[in-house]
Amino acid sequence: MRFPVRILHVSTRLILGGSQENTVLSCEGQARRGHEVHLAFGPIYGPEGSLLERAEKCRAADGRGITTHVVPHMVREINPLADARCYVELRRLIARLKPDVVHTHSSKAGILGRAAAWKERVPAVIHTIHGPPFHQYQSKALFKLYVLSERFAAKRCHRIVSVANAMTRQYLAEGIGRPEQYITVRSGMEVEPLLNAPPGHDCAHTREQLGIAPTDFVIGTVARLAELKGHDDLLDALAPDLIKNSGWKLLWVGDGWWRGRLLDKARSMGLTVSELDLHASPSEPPTASASQIILTGLVPPERIPDMIRAMDVLAHPSYREGLPRTVPQALLCGVCPVAYDVDGTGEVCREMQTGRLVPPGDRTVLREAIQWCYEHPGERAAMAARGRDQCAAVFSSESMVTALEAVYAAALPSLRDLGLRT
Repeated sequence: MRFPVRILHVSTRLILGGSQENTVLSCEGQARRGHEVHLAFGPIYGPEGSLLERAEKCRAADGRGITTHVVPHMVREINPLADARCYVELRRLIARLKPDVVHTHSSKAGILGRAAAWKERVPAVIHTIHGPPFHQYQSKALFKLYVLSERFAAKRCHRIVSVANAMTRQYLAEGIGRPEQYITVRSGMEVEPLLNAPPGHDCAHTREQLGIAPTDFVIGTVARLAELKGHDDLLDALAPDLIKNSGWKLLWVGDGWWRGRLLDKARSMGLTVSELDLHASPSEPPTASASQIILTGLVPPERIPDMIRAMDVLAHPSYREGLPRTVPQALLCGVCPVAYDVDGTGEVCREMQTGRLVPPGDRTVLREAIQWCYEHPGERAAMAARGRDQCAAVFSSESMVTALEAVYAAALPSLRDLGLRT
């Protein structure tokens, strides 16, 4: 866009997660390009971490940054009273800021934010689908409620951005929006730290920090310890192999509400667990080599590339995703992914081309795919290298910001006289 505009992003929660990282990177890139950027979100609490500090630290060369706004009644769960109050809070915020663009993210923020922006006659209302809120693992009533809500919201926005082509197909199949509303923009990330490890951040150094031996076979995950993320499936599929092979390790990067339950299940299966504190500064590397599961807890986003490089395989048996960022991140780090074939995952992890793609819920095939990676190190390295080359440009955060500017420009009625409002 030739002229700076005022942009308000709305997200349900600013926790550590793929959609939230996408949103913050979009805000940062837009601020660097001279736009006035605001970010609204609900209260942050719990074990899932926060990106608020990063968002508040963002400053462009001209001093422009991201202005953050907490929406008190923005909550993830369906709550009619809180949702009604949130709608009013969003309308008041929009009326005060008078943004040129309102860009919503995630389901709750997307439904309420689009309704509020449309009512306030915002010139361009945009929504990004990071993953469908309706899926086969919820009740039919809840599925229908989300579909009806998304149909309602699609009539109250100008463009819908999908992070994967699969999202567009799924939404149109449910009668949500019109084909001409949709455009695919890959979820951008900071690719340079993934492509090139800085001095002292190689695989051997990180493994030493984690207490992992150079000869260990490490099956890693980068995901919240939460429902439908597939940690149970890894335990069910791999527990016998982990017990039989002392050199096999599960490296779980992340935290979440299911932490206690998952670790209790692992121990009940005869597996040993090491819970690390990576924020501490121990005088000696942690002793984790005797454990089958190594849990890092929350890891700052800038340390994720180090964690992935310590893995031999990135396992992502999640049951629902838009396009999981951890899969292209693994490929950019030169690590082969093994993932469930859900939503947009297969657009990046292509079976026997750039990784191993497994039917969702098939623990037998999941185990066989991981076993194959163990037995074929050369082939898995070749697939990772192929995927690395393909992901380097496609998933650049700068490419994403450029594409979003084009989406905004197409949606705005006129850019000729549109400058920053005072």
